[in-house]
Amino acid sequence: MREWLSRIVQDPRTDRFIMALIVLNAITLGIETSDVAMARFGPILETVDAVVLAVFVVEILARLYVLRGAFFRDGWNVFDFIVVGIALAPATGAFAVLRALRVLRLLRLITAVPTLQRVVNGLVASLPGMGSIVVLIALIYYVCAVIATNLYGDEFPQLFGTLPRSLFTLFTIMTLEGWVDGIVRPIMQTRPYAWLFFIPFIIGTTFMVLNLFIGVIVGAMQREHEKAVAAELEAEREVMQEETEPLMRRILELKEEVAALRRDLARHIGDGKR
Repeated sequence: MREWLSRIVQDPRTDRFIMALIVLNAITLGIETSDVAMARFGPILETVDAVVLAVFVVEILARLYVLRGAFFRDGWNVFDFIVVGIALAPATGAFAVLRALRVLRLLRLITAVPTLQRVVNGLVASLPGMGSIVVLIALIYYVCAVIATNLYGDEFPQLFGTLPRSLFTLFTIMTLEGWVDGIVRPIMQTRPYAWLFFIPFIIGTTFMVLNLFIGVIVGAMQREHEKAVAAELEAEREVMQEETEPLMRRILELKEEVAALRRDLARHIGDGKR
């Protein structure tokens, strides 16, 4: 039974079937947000949702039976287990908020598509490098907030009157949302050279740091891609070794037989000469 389930679980057609169900579930969950659709097709949509969830549960149980303890050593298996577990939680009373979390089961598409797994693994691997960049930008951000409070706090207290206000205003500038007309242009009416502070701040925090983030993430994803390629090559090498090992053993046996024949032939030749 376990070997039979293992073949089914590891079959690529099973993965494609699960992916199709995830996409179908995404469509039905989206349709369920419409009151008109629920009024006309509510029972059908709920039935489809229940059937898809039942298939997910059966698939998780099959993987648990096949892998047993090894199931929880894979982070993606644990992720699937948690997502399906949330979908099984009661959606009434104090747990009514969990009904909105049913859509999380669509994230199982990440585990079903290897390329998406590599993207997520790259993002996770980039977190240490991103932490250093966050510390750098926080330092620059804090220094600029103190400077802005001292420079513009008296004239523009609603924007830079206190350090928290300065931090919030500079954060608004970092997002590039209305920073010209709402913040910088009014200040430049009384401080014409205020751009000498705000332009370098935007360049240093928004553009340069954003490129650093992108560089760290791209580098991490490249390393994940190289690891995946190396793993595929290693798997192919093992398969080739398994396939060629019987042939190599046969070649060694033939070499030993040829060597034995040569020894016999040499012995017969020696006997003939005597």
